[in-house]
Amino acid sequence: MQTVQDAAALRAAIRGWRAKGQTVGFVPTLGNLHAGHQSLIKLARARTERVVASVFVNPTQFGPNEDFERYPRTLVQDQAALADEDCDLLFAPDVATIYPFGAEHSVSLRVPQITDTLEGAHRPGHFDGVATVVCKLFNLVQPDLAVFGQKDFQQLKVIERMVRDLSLPVKVMAAPTLRAEDGLALSSRNQYLSAAERARAPLIHDTLLKMRELLDQGHPWQALEQTAAARLTRAGFIPDYVVIRRAEDLAEPAEGERGGLIALIAARLGSTRLIDNLLFD
Repeated sequence: MQTVQDAAALRAAIRGWRAKGQTVGFVPTLGNLHAGHQSLIKLARARTERVVASVFVNPTQFGPNEDFERYPRTLVQDQAALADEDCDLLFAPDVATIYPFGAEHSVSLRVPQITDTLEGAHRPGHFDGVATVVCKLFNLVQPDLAVFGQKDFQQLKVIERMVRDLSLPVKVMAAPTLRAEDGLALSSRNQYLSAAERARAPLIHDTLLKMRELLDQGHPWQALEQTAAARLTRAGFIPDYVVIRRAEDLAEPAEGERGGLIALIAARLGSTRLIDNLLFD
């Protein structure tokens, strides 16, 4: 596997593949890769002839009180994990490569409406940073296919809308959330949990399953949100949101609506913020 840090080397490698008529898959990441990331590489590998992954801890998607400085940077381990999955090229740029005028003076992209709720409401500016960096990476890699995990469901919807609105020539593929045996969604931030917190963390997934079960039984979604939030609070979580929404656009469902729904949870456990979701269909 080749590792490059500058745009010229990245584009040269991709030009060589394109000259041979090869398709390109792309998996953008923040690094500190785990089995969930590797599953994305597997999907891209099965559907394209060449696979590029990026590792870039993007400063513009972190808020002022978030974990940008302590976010784990593990490039050597990431290289080994990607090589194990037969990734062809790792793009590991520095901040100056992505933001040549500095992150604070960068052109910024905003995807309206869908970014105003849930994560967007609790992390102002987060999705502006996500949309901006993903658009920059798409311009650099120019992939045929890009794979994103469903654990960050709102992010997936934001990117799908950006691609459609800007007519970008890339197919966005959603990959199922990979979980530990006890149901906890895999995340680089899970390592922040203490042993006692890690033992409690699967309650988020269990709560999502319970919400789906009760909705199937005919309980109103508004009551389920309140009950689920209270359950997590009693267990020591501090919920940011516990909601049921339309999966298509994250809008509130109509009274009695049952099809095409998703439950989404964001909650703090100790100093760690965890997110998860569950599609109901």
